[in-house]
Amino acid sequence: MIVLFTDFGLSGPYTGQMKAVLHREAPGIPVIDLFADAPATNPAASAYLLAAYAVWIPAGTAFLCVVDPGVGGERPAVVVEADQRWYVGPGNGLFELVQRRAGKTRSWEIDWRPEQLSASFHGRDLFAPVAAMLARGEPPPGQPRDDVGRQPDWPDDLAEIVYLDHYGNAMTGLRAAMLPPDAKLAAAGRMLERAGTFSDRLPGSVFWYENSNGLAEIAVNQGRADRELGLAVGSPVEITS
Repeated sequence: MIVLFTDFGLSGPYTGQMKAVLHREAPGIPVIDLFADAPATNPAASAYLLAAYAVWIPAGTAFLCVVDPGVGGERPAVVVEADQRWYVGPGNGLFELVQRRAGKTRSWEIDWRPEQLSASFHGRDLFAPVAAMLARGEPPPGQPRDDVGRQPDWPDDLAEIVYLDHYGNAMTGLRAAMLPPDAKLAAAGRMLERAGTFSDRLPGSVFWYENSNGLAEIAVNQGRADRELGLAVGSPVEITS
């Protein structure tokens, strides 16, 4: 299986062009759209989101990940193996949290290049063919490099909003399991108490809860937290008790 994680957006040709390459290079292998709206041009926020969601995908999967504001520049192209899952994409920190939280991880700098490589669409021209190679069971086309694309200064948990979903719920880069049971979150000048789920609070109430992927998420029962609090990707969150 190949899983797509990109900031390409939900319209336009980019996802379709990558899928066409995958169909050509790895026919018959399922392709799953996980995120097409990862935090745009923001590898740091995307890294925390990817780490939370990847653990629910079966081992052996090849993740094709493109959040790549430095495309065409000096950032390396990498393959990471973490807990028997493959990740292909830019070496800009996108896989930092996946690697840090894995029990076993290895990485390679991709040295293979296609006959034609555009300056601005490595997702189609470079990363998609490599993801197809891995999905076919071939070895990574590059040299082992354990330090490639790492960001050791990034925190283990990110006290910021990293994603706004269709309902206006605001995911943070904080793992709920790492917070005290009675922790409160402060965001946009509001103090938010923890709830088990939406129905634990009256309609219109603002709260935070542990979402289905283990992240602390800010929500409004039958409302939109993004509008109620004016939240955006990058909005800071403070942990209090």
